Amino acid sequence: MCPSTIDISVVIVGWNAKHYLDLCLGSLEKAPPKRGMEVFVVDNASSDDSVEMIEAKYPWVKLIKSKENLGFSKGNNVAIRQCQGRYVALVNPDVIVFPGCLDALADFLDENPRVGNVGPRVFNPDMSMQSTCRRFPNLWNNFCSASRLETIFKGSRLFAGEHMFYFPHDRTLAVDVIVGCFSFIRREALDQVGLLDEELFMYGDDVDWCRRARNAGWEVVFYPGAKAIHDRGKTTVAYPVRFAIAQQRSVLHYWKKHHAVLGVIGIRTIMLLHHGLRYVMATVSAWAQAGLNVQNEARKQVSGACLRELFAPRAVQKA
Repeated sequence: MCPSTIDISVVIVGWNAKHYLDLCLGSLEKAPPKRGMEVFVVDNASSDDSVEMIEAKYPWVKLIKSKENLGFSKGNNVAIRQCQGRYVALVNPDVIVFPGCLDALADFLDENPRVGNVGPRVFNPDMSMQSTCRRFPNLWNNFCSASRLETIFKGSRLFAGEHMFYFPHDRTLAVDVIVGCFSFIRREALDQVGLLDEELFMYGDDVDWCRRARNAGWEVVFYPGAKAIHDRGKTTVAYPVRFAIAQQRSVLHYWKKHHAVLGVIGIRTIMLLHHGLRYVMATVSAWAQAGLNVQNEARKQVSGACLRELFAPRAVQKA
């Protein structure tokens, strides 16, 4: 399928994502890079026949079958330790890789030795642009997201949250963070910066790693000359409460790791206000409509669970 010398190692972590894994692996099989490639899939104890599908349709994949759900960060790390390529592509299962994408990213890193992590232009399934560039979290941009100022003042840099929605993603740009749905990382940078933080079961791993890379002197860059599709959120939509809590825990872990005590207090306050207001608004809206509204009920469940977690942390099921 590819030249004998491995230059690019692709790592995909999947959990009950059979359909999307099929599409992702199919895109790699139909248009493999000109450079040598190896592909790892770490299956996190799926129950949807993902393993059987991969073994039957993609025997060239290096399949790692975990007996438990390791989470995203630990699952990636298991495979990264076995990678032979000079470059490691961390790709979500709900991504479709365009022809030439991996070669273009590898060429870019060849030409820019101080870049440790580069991300492609990513589209939604309808080919609209998906924001994959972020700024490092701070209290102001988190407040703008929680208060919906970023929505009210669309296109504003001042009121934008972490996501750089004001950036049209039309040119190469050094950024703080490349969203982790598709990261293309220089092995040398991984060796220096370290693997993903396994305390981050899901979410936040991209922000944390890019922060550590920046501290170590590596650049993180968005490069529109490579393209992919990301069907965002489809693999987690069936478990809104579980993943909302996991995301909240990851945010708090990041702030405790990279910020002072006052910053942690500040982000917890923003979370409390955000989920408290959402819960009240969903309750009032349901009362006004005099009936069950699925969206309102979902918001209540998610915000209620996040509030309980903030006041009395509880274990998040991992399987």
